[in-house]
Amino acid sequence: MSANIATRDAYGKALVDLGRQNRDIVVLDADLSTSTKTALFAKEFPDRFFNMGIAEQNLMGTAAGLAASGKIPFASTFAIFATGRAFEPIRNAIAYPKLNVKIAATHAGLTVGEDGASHQCLEDIAVMRAVPNMTIMCPADGVETEAVVRAAAAYKGPVYIRLGRAKVPMVYSEESCSFEWGKGITLREGSDVTIIATGIMVSMALEAAEDLVSGGISARVIDMHTIKPIDRELIVKAALETGAVVTAEEHSVIGGLGSAVAEVLGETVPVPVIRVGVEDTFGESGTAEELLIKYGLTPGCIMQAAEKAVKIKLP
Repeated sequence: MSANIATRDAYGKALVDLGRQNRDIVVLDADLSTSTKTALFAKEFPDRFFNMGIAEQNLMGTAAGLAASGKIPFASTFAIFATGRAFEPIRNAIAYPKLNVKIAATHAGLTVGEDGASHQCLEDIAVMRAVPNMTIMCPADGVETEAVVRAAAAYKGPVYIRLGRAKVPMVYSEESCSFEWGKGITLREGSDVTIIATGIMVSMALEAAEDLVSGGISARVIDMHTIKPIDRELIVKAALETGAVVTAEEHSVIGGLGSAVAEVLGETVPVPVIRVGVEDTFGESGTAEELLIKYGLTPGCIMQAAEKAVKIKLP
C-alpha cells in the first residue's frame, strides 16, 4: 500500500478534477473550506465556489436551489453540522423533491480527535439512512473516495458522502479499485466468517483477517462502501457461505452499517451478527489513535468479534 491520505484530501482533489471536466459542478461550504478541502476548488474556480458562512441550513437550502436550476452542487461542512444542524432542509428541500445535491461531510467519527464529543459525529449514517431518496457512501481510502465523488456527480439524486479528518491506509491502487455504484467489494475470500466493513475500518478488517489465519479462522472481507442502498445480494451470499458475520464501522452500533446488515439477514439468512462500532455513548477529546483503542475500533477488536461469531454459529 502507498502513503496514507485522508479521505477529505482526496475529496478536494477530486472536486478540482470534476470542475475541469464539467462547468455545472459548483461547490458550497460553511466557512470550513480549508478543513473540508473545498478550498482547492475555490482557488481554481472562484466563480463557482460559494462560502455560505456559518449557516448550515442556508448552505443546504442554497444547494437545493442551485440543483433546481440545473447545477450539480457539492455542499460541504463537518458531519455533525451537515446532518445535525441542517437536517430539516436536507429532508424537506433536498431529499423530498429528490434534488441533485451531493452532501460531502468531512470530520465524521471518532477520528476528529481532539475536537471532542461535540464534533465527533457518530450518528450521521443512522440519520441519513432514515431519509427517503438518500444514497449513502463511505469510502475506505483516497482512491475509493475519488471514485465515489466521480460516481456521485454522475448520479441524479441526493447523495451523502461520509469523509474523515485523519489519514488512513491505502486499500486500493488506481488499478485495483473496482468501484461500482451500490455494490460491495469482496477484498478477501474466506469460509468461516465474513467481516463487512466501511470507511476507515476496511483496512483494519483486512489486518484482522490476516491475523485470524494463525488461529485457523478463514475470514472473508467485504468493503461495503455503499450503506444505502445496501448490497443485499452480496450480504446474503456471504452469510450463506460463511455462516457468521461481523460488521465494523467508525459509527454508533445503532442505526449504521451493523444495523443495516442485521436488517437484511434478519429477513433472509438469520446467522450470528456481531457489530463492532461505538456503543451507545458519546466520544471525548483525545488523539485519533487513543480514541480508536479506547472505544474498541481496532483490528484486535474485530478479531475478537470474529472469533465469537464463529464460536456461536450453527454447525
